[in-house]
Amino acid sequence: MSKRLLPLLIGLSIGGVAFAQTQPSPTSPPTPMAASSMTHTTTTTTTSTWSTQPPNGAMSENAIKTAIADAGYKEVKDLEFKDGVWRSKARGGNKKWVKLAVGPVSGRVYPTDAPSKLDEDEVSAKLTATGYQNVKDVKFDHGLWSAKAKSNDGHSVELLADPNDGSVVAQSHG
Repeated sequence: MSKRLLPLLIGLSIGGVAFAQTQPSPTSPPTPMAASSMTHTTTTTTTSTWSTQPPNGAMSENAIKTAIADAGYKEVKDLEFKDGVWRSKARGGNKKWVKLAVGPVSGRVYPTDAPSKLDEDEVSAKLTATGYQNVKDVKFDHGLWSAKAKSNDGHSVELLADPNDGSVVAQSHG
C-alpha cells in the first residue's frame, strides 16, 4: 500500500508547488493576462429619436410665449424645444416659478406638477384607439403621459399624450 501511496503524495506535492507558483500574491500586481481577463467594459449608446426642431405646422416661439401668457403665466424664461415639446419656466399668479411643457402644434400648456385626469390604462386605450399598436411603458412624468408604441406603418415611436384627453401632443421620428 505504501508503494501506491508514495507516487500519489509526490504527484500532489509537485502539483501543489506548481499551483502556488501561478497564483499572484495579494500584494503583487496582477499579471497582464490576469488583468485582461478581469477587465470588462460595456458601452451603452443612447440615441434620441426626438427632433431638435418643432414639427411642421408647429406654432412659432412667439406664439408659444403668447399661449403661456394666455394661460395666466408671466415672466417666461428658459424656453426651449426639447423632446417633442416646448419647455420653460414661468411665474404664475402666485409669483412662484413653475416648469411647463407646451404642445408645439396646439399651444396647450401643461404644468409639470399638475395631476392627470386619466390613468395609465385609459391613456393606453386612447392611444390604441387612434391606431397605435403595442403601446407599452406608459408613465406620467413632467405633466404629460409618455409611451412607446408602433405607428400604423410599423415604426417604433415614442409618444407624449395629453393628461386630460389622451390625445397625442408629440411623436418622435419612427
